[in-house]
Amino acid sequence: MKKPTKKYGFFTAVAMVVGIVIGSGVFKSAGGVLEKTNGNLPLALLAWLIGGLIMVVSVYSISLLAVRVEKSSGVVDYVEDAFGEKAGYLVAWFMNFVYYPTLVGILAWLGGTIIATMLGAENPITGNLTWGITLVLFLGTYLLNILSPILAGKWQVSAMSIKLIPLGLIAIVGLVVGLLNGHTVESFNYVSTSLTGGSLATAVAVTAFAYEGWIVATTINSELVDSKKTLPKALILGSLIVLVTYLLFFIGLSGVISTDEAVSLSGSLETSVLAGERLFGTVGGSIVSVMILISVLGTLNGLTMGAARGMHSISIRGLGPKPEFFQKLSKSGATVNSALLSIVIGLLWMIVWYGNFQGWFGGFMDTSILPIVFLGLSYLLIYFHIAKDFDDLNILNRYIVPSLATLGSGYLIYGAYQSDPKMFGYFSILVVMIMFIGILTYKPKLNAFLVKQN
Repeated sequence: MKKPTKKYGFFTAVAMVVGIVIGSGVFKSAGGVLEKTNGNLPLALLAWLIGGLIMVVSVYSISLLAVRVEKSSGVVDYVEDAFGEKAGYLVAWFMNFVYYPTLVGILAWLGGTIIATMLGAENPITGNLTWGITLVLFLGTYLLNILSPILAGKWQVSAMSIKLIPLGLIAIVGLVVGLLNGHTVESFNYVSTSLTGGSLATAVAVTAFAYEGWIVATTINSELVDSKKTLPKALILGSLIVLVTYLLFFIGLSGVISTDEAVSLSGSLETSVLAGERLFGTVGGSIVSVMILISVLGTLNGLTMGAARGMHSISIRGLGPKPEFFQKLSKSGATVNSALLSIVIGLLWMIVWYGNFQGWFGGFMDTSILPIVFLGLSYLLIYFHIAKDFDDLNILNRYIVPSLATLGSGYLIYGAYQSDPKMFGYFSILVVMIMFIGILTYKPKLNAFLVKQN
């Protein structure tokens, strides 16, 4: 098999980390973090800082393995290297049936809320217009990836370059305006008497949605020049850039949006849209809104690219149900059968998201956070693998860094549980059921002959 050429350098890897992580999460999570800290801005900033530091340590830990396993499936390959093919298969199963489809649906919904807001909808969060637009965005993005994978890839690159603009504008201009009018100082001194949202741990869990995505950057390690030195440095610098950008954005946002307003719009993108309007007027705010929309749709497309290839990536290993069916490609090179299954699974998870707003579950099963937190369980396996087997590393890299990463992941899991134990339990039951089906479909001996054919 021909190996990938070493064509990427340090700055390309840094740009990939920043471009992948920064998307819709920070715009969506701003109000939610404030809500969980009872409107305490300094505590909310601490939550963003802790969440970012967890990402930095996790990034560095994973990079220690990424430079040794030069494959292209990221966390699936790393878990497989540590605990064998079956463990890797189950992680891939989780990503294809839980992680990707839940997040794709939520990203489509976020895009729907922005467009509904721009159209002047009375209820841009849960109105019928929003759900209609959500369905169009969801199906449209899959259709793009099925009919023209090349065009979908070009759109992804174009959207990536726009993501930083609204963040930078709100961060810089909002900070200056907030300091001049005293709103920032007022926000720092504000004490809520009505909110009882949660705790620091639950607030850190909310930031997980904004910091997610960095693991994808490890998939280019086999194409990096001097990857053993380049990848760890690029991952750390990229994650630090994201952390600083988010902190500045959050402070800038506080200069024009009150705590009560941010909390009332918790979970949506209207907080950032409103900030854009106040800073730059109706026209300027609309431009910022369009940029945020492009950022969201770019992230949606990136996740859809992964989701559409999910079962195909399993089938080419000769694993999973009907591998010969999901291996098929269209004339354009699209993984059509894999994408069609992903659409069905995504629509089912979108019904769950819709049910949250209808009160079906007696609480809010936050599928924007829980899949990310549960994927973190696979990271724990990797951290253990590093401490157990990497005897050529120094004490810092072999024991201290993986231990800190383990504590960080454990803290995120604790925060997600503490936020709503009942919904955490319901989601856990769903995941166990889905993973049990995955175990039943793992039949390597029956499908081994397909591996030789590919």
